[in-house]
Amino acid sequence: MLHAQITALRDEHYCRRRDRRLVSAEDICAFVNRAGVCLLFPVQGIEMPNVYQAVAGFQKPMTARHDDPHIALTWNTKDRALDQRWWYYGKLIKGKATLVSLDLLPHFYALSENFGDEDDYLHEYEAGTLSADAKHIYEALLRHGPLHAIEIKRKVNLYGDALKGRFDKALTELQLGLKVLPVGIAEAGAWRYAFIYEIVSRWFPDLPARARAITRSEARATILARHLRNVVAAQPKELTRLFGWKSVEVEAAIHKLVERGRAKIVALADSEGQVVIVID
Repeated sequence: MLHAQITALRDEHYCRRRDRRLVSAEDICAFVNRAGVCLLFPVQGIEMPNVYQAVAGFQKPMTARHDDPHIALTWNTKDRALDQRWWYYGKLIKGKATLVSLDLLPHFYALSENFGDEDDYLHEYEAGTLSADAKHIYEALLRHGPLHAIEIKRKVNLYGDALKGRFDKALTELQLGLKVLPVGIAEAGAWRYAFIYEIVSRWFPDLPARARAITRSEARATILARHLRNVVAAQPKELTRLFGWKSVEVEAAIHKLVERGRAKIVALADSEGQVVIVID
């Protein structure tokens, strides 16, 4: 298999073709469910389907134009879906806007440090793996229920331009840990646009129980299978960087898929013999 063949297959899977492009919110929902995990917009250095280019129907670079129709359909559908539970949306993959289908979400949750108890976060905080700012934001949501970003900033004393970096970093930390997610839009702040946030396990109350039945090794294998089906081929080191797993964990997941006949290890003819993983 050559890189040109991989690119052609990715264009098909990513809907980066005029005859496959997404033209409605329903198309986008079907795309996310088929992909299992994808980005909202393309991100340099991350090989993964994204909604924006699937709406455009080609490998379109990002634009700053607010009147771009592809930006509009992508952004408006994301906003419309926030309180509909069509999928999981949040800053999950590498801290970037990510969408995960509801059937794949328990596998990501099974790899998190959440077990469904309200005090899970305290164990992470005491172990030094959860920041104080993130802890305070989580506790504000735990105590008061869903809050928009401006309300959260005020309740945790992180309001103002000087503290914006700390607030954004803590909020991303909580999303990376599958602890909170945006669930709506409030007309608040200078732009009259602010995400409303909620605790993941309250928004998806059956998620902890569904995740509890999944082992971590099985979760990785399932996520990897869906990802490889999308991207066609990937080097193990790329998967390690993308998902933040250890090399031995990636190797174990690959081995599990190879054993099941769902993947194979090959060398690309035009890539100096680099070993990649390819779904049959």
